Amino acid sequence: MTTMTEASVREFKMPDVGEGLTEAEILKWYVQPGDTVTDGQVVCEVETAKAAVELPIPYDGVVRDLHFPEGTTVDVGTAIISVDVGGGSAAPAPAAEQPAAEQPAAAAPAEEPKTAGSGRQPVLVGYGVATSSTRRRPRKGPEVPVQQASTAIQTELNGHAPTAPAPAPAAAQAAPAGPDRPLAKPPVRKLAKDLGVDLTTVVPTGPDGIITREDVHAAVAAAVPVAPEPSVASAPATAPASYDTARETRIPVKGVRKATAAAMVGSAFTAPHVTEFVTVDVTRTMKLVEELKADKEFAGLRVNPLLLIAKALLVAIRRNPDVNASWDEAAQEIVVKHYVNLGIAAATPRGLIVPNIKDAHARTLPQLAESLGELVATARDGKTSPAAMQGGTVTITNVGVFGVDTGTPILNPGESAILAVGAIKPQPWVHKGKVKPRQVTTLALSFDHRLVDGELGSKVLADVAAILEQPKRLITWA
Repeated sequence: MTTMTEASVREFKMPDVGEGLTEAEILKWYVQPGDTVTDGQVVCEVETAKAAVELPIPYDGVVRDLHFPEGTTVDVGTAIISVDVGGGSAAPAPAAEQPAAEQPAAAAPAEEPKTAGSGRQPVLVGYGVATSSTRRRPRKGPEVPVQQASTAIQTELNGHAPTAPAPAPAAAQAAPAGPDRPLAKPPVRKLAKDLGVDLTTVVPTGPDGIITREDVHAAVAAAVPVAPEPSVASAPATAPASYDTARETRIPVKGVRKATAAAMVGSAFTAPHVTEFVTVDVTRTMKLVEELKADKEFAGLRVNPLLLIAKALLVAIRRNPDVNASWDEAAQEIVVKHYVNLGIAAATPRGLIVPNIKDAHARTLPQLAESLGELVATARDGKTSPAAMQGGTVTITNVGVFGVDTGTPILNPGESAILAVGAIKPQPWVHKGKVKPRQVTTLALSFDHRLVDGELGSKVLADVAAILEQPKRLITWA
């Protein structure tokens, strides 16, 4: 690792991710050492427990070093990239900021990220940077030459050292046989303990010889007798997030999936859930969808049944405002919201996320269609910001896209209701006294029974069903 003692070098730290989160995984680097960067330029993409976001650098200069490879989970407040600002706009850090006894390899204090000159705002903000206990350890003694380090690794793997010229006596005395305790972060140590892996037998691939999660997984995979494959220990640091054994596949739970799991468990065992169901003829709604597609007011917009279902739910909430509320356990109060931030559950490659449309109640139907289109496109690209997933008041989950008739959805924490929409398909239905094929779907409404009783929940669900059966009520009930 390059020693960073020059006054012109700036260390950019992993910014605060907010919402109590303390770490993020580096998904991709967009720059490499030697590249020139400018203030506001995106240098990497990281994934938090909320979403994947891009990080802009707040300096002008030349990239000196990337401290972590792709796929590494880094604590908030830990330096991830160093930039030599040289004669750039960033002023050198005062010498008083560095302790006098600091080792050469210790990370220099970094400035807080500022607003990018290009207009890009800092993408990760919240409750302040958490104190990190994972600061890189200073080297003890002189640096070990690359040849000696390679010899030590080969000795550990093969049981004997390769033939090589004898090193000078002084160098041999300066190079220790190895640390008494392998370098690894607490989460990695816990993972190794859970999997029964002895860290002293793991070959590290992280910076400064730190053992990563991928190293532990590779050690487990290498211990299973399977068909001969290339050595796992030689795999790059950007190894896949999962690994296969002869009979099973293990996938580390992290990022969005980990946060979703924790939230759902907390919700299921905190809020008393009640779910009600109704099956409704939506033939007229489907006809209206086709008519709106041809309307010039919706030119360039995506019109689908979800648009009218969302509008129907907003009208039902306006008619029954007490359902749009949350439970304040500390104050023992019910907080009724006079606005609707409508959440739309979206399945992405990184897991289920629920971004929401702010002030959806105040949007016209074309505006709602535009917002839905943007929300879906952003989620599909994995670019949903943490702010877009905060502050939701009620949610829609469309399980019908998977061909599922219905389900019992779990509330998002802090919300009192969630509507599940099943598949819309032709079914025999009694219409005007005769059995005819009609477009039918099943709706399911889960609600928090602490603040939504059976009467209120039933009214909301009945109103949504009535609007979808007779969409002209969008006008008469407006």
